[in-house]
Amino acid sequence: MSDPILLDQPKPGISRITLNRPDDMNTLTIGLVDALHDALSTVHADHDCRAVVLTGAGRAFCAGLDLKGYGTIPGTESFGAPQQGMAVAQHITEIVHKMRSIRQPIIAAINGAAAGGGFAWACASDIRYCSDNAKFGTAFIRLGISGCDIGVSWTLPRLIGVSRAWELIYTGRVIDAAEAERLGIVSRSVPPENLMDTALGVAEEIAANSPFGIWMTKEVLWSNLETPSIRAGIDIENRTQILALQTEDSKAAMSGFLSGNIPDWKNR
Repeated sequence: MSDPILLDQPKPGISRITLNRPDDMNTLTIGLVDALHDALSTVHADHDCRAVVLTGAGRAFCAGLDLKGYGTIPGTESFGAPQQGMAVAQHITEIVHKMRSIRQPIIAAINGAAAGGGFAWACASDIRYCSDNAKFGTAFIRLGISGCDIGVSWTLPRLIGVSRAWELIYTGRVIDAAEAERLGIVSRSVPPENLMDTALGVAEEIAANSPFGIWMTKEVLWSNLETPSIRAGIDIENRTQILALQTEDSKAAMSGFLSGNIPDWKNR
């Protein structure tokens, strides 16, 4: 059997994570989710990596849960059905927390269907691009369960506003790439053959900046989605800026800015 997750480095400083169950539209199983946990941990520990591209193999990004069976979380074999279900839910949703916590921005290159968990992981990415043939759907409510799952009820309203998000979540309707771009779910929709180049091009732009600056920017951006006031948000910004100004990279960048020289980032 092929590895359910592929991890490679298509460009210097850029890691690519590919969901690799193309015959099953990259649907979620315990094997795929375990492997994605491992890949995200590997990327987080790679201090040469500045940006991550997340994509799918074949014709789908990720079509959600594998309805043929997810698998049993080790150690829960004797649990009741609700307890086993909760263990599975936490296993999948922990990916969202890990995507948030790694220091590198994640760019979703959505190459096809993104439904259920796939839609949730796309929403949890920092930036999203899609191919013209991509389809999107929250899907959960169409399975007879709550439409609120895997963080979508938190991420989607912040991406496109409450009314639009709630319409998609309540109805579970499928939207195409053009509507996803119009709503603001994705930054851009491009022909399929241009999708990876688009994502990698933006990843290269990100990777050209200082590693500590990227790391701190990601932390502040996500933290400020949760802060209760602009004062609290600015307080976080101020402290982060003063911290970053103390780095050798920042001092070199300040000096080089006046002469037009881009520093060789040392992450010091």
